[in-house]
Amino acid sequence: MARTAIWTSINTALTTDIAEGRYGPGDKLPTEATLAARFGVNRHTVRRALAAMAESGLVHARRGAGVFVAQTPTDYPIGRRVRFHQNLAAAGRAPAKEILSLETRTADTREIEALELTKGAEVHVYEGLSLADDAPIALFRSVFPAARFPGLLADLDETLSVTAALNRHGVTDYTRSSTRLTAKLANATQALHLRIIEGAPILRTVGINIDTSGVPIEYGHTWFAGDRVTLTVSDLSEM
Repeated sequence: MARTAIWTSINTALTTDIAEGRYGPGDKLPTEATLAARFGVNRHTVRRALAAMAESGLVHARRGAGVFVAQTPTDYPIGRRVRFHQNLAAAGRAPAKEILSLETRTADTREIEALELTKGAEVHVYEGLSLADDAPIALFRSVFPAARFPGLLADLDETLSVTAALNRHGVTDYTRSSTRLTAKLANATQALHLRIIEGAPILRTVGINIDTSGVPIEYGHTWFAGDRVTLTVSDLSEM
């Protein structure tokens, strides 16, 4: 009678661990060395089992970080109103943000055009990392006209929320006037922040938000990890 391959038994054991909740979506599995000791095999056998699990979509490896349980992609609506916290909460995920940088500088050519500014105007720039259930899902850069929103960076530093910060400056509502979506490959810096491998697929959105008078107030770029987010388009009739 043919014996079951050892790597297959390891695959089955680890799959059972995941199915029974010992490792949840986004969790890191033990190292190859730890698993090899657990099952009494060499690391090559463990690697073969993990490769089979990756082929089935159950786990994925991040270069230099380890092997992680795959997450179900989060639905993220792109429509007339794009609100990070509301979108993730509606999807049953816990939203969070990390600030990477806050600065005021002279607007570049594209920012001048998008925000309808004059040459030499200054902008506030908010760069950060968006997380769902403590896992990074996107990098973002939001640019605002500095003259209209003095002190905005302090509000962003305190609240981490664009909506809350703008509300403090009298903007009670804003909507998306345009969105451009492009498929890209992650560069080294993006891969590091998103905990993916360099060259992995990412989705870039470029959008302009306007106030209730139709005046541009935010020019934003967002780079989503391709395997963690499903972008959905809504409110087409209002775009």
